[in-house]
Amino acid sequence: MRRALLAITGLAASTTALVVFKAAPGTGQLAREVPAPAPTAAGKAEPAAGPDRKTPSGSPKPTRSAAGASRSASSAAPKRPAASPTGTAAAQPSASTIVGPVATNEFGEVQVRITVVGDRIVNAAALRLPRRTAQSDQRSDQVDSRYSGTVGMVVERQSADLDTITGATATSDSYRGSLQAAIDQAR
Repeated sequence: MRRALLAITGLAASTTALVVFKAAPGTGQLAREVPAPAPTAAGKAEPAAGPDRKTPSGSPKPTRSAAGASRSASSAAPKRPAASPTGTAAAQPSASTIVGPVATNEFGEVQVRITVVGDRIVNAAALRLPRRTAQSDQRSDQVDSRYSGTVGMVVERQSADLDTITGATATSDSYRGSLQAAIDQAR
């Protein structure tokens, strides 16, 4: 009985420690990003401290030694984003929302909206689906749940090449038609 109690207590303690260390501030993905260099009184930019610093190649950033402290101001200056051909700083890709045309079938209308960041589809949503009867409502829900969302088949496959939903062939075809037109507009 005593051994079982010790085993359970040890398991609970190790699990708690694991959760605490995993959830500790500064260990999450966002916390590992390197902060921007802060200017010092001398006007030079000092790199942020931290053992998790990485170079763009992914290798650990070497620490600064006393010998390296005398390097020139030009090499210590913060890096600027590369300029685009128009002369402006390169911008992060922004999200675009594209609405496909309404595709009509014998059960009703289907219309799809996609959200694209860069050249990736990050979300898909059905704006219109057939809802005339309980059966068409049920089948529309099946199509919507399989295709739409941030983890749906559209985002997974990054195309309109989707599996047909059994029993909802017309709605599936209309969804793919509106989706393909939206994808074509995005590119």
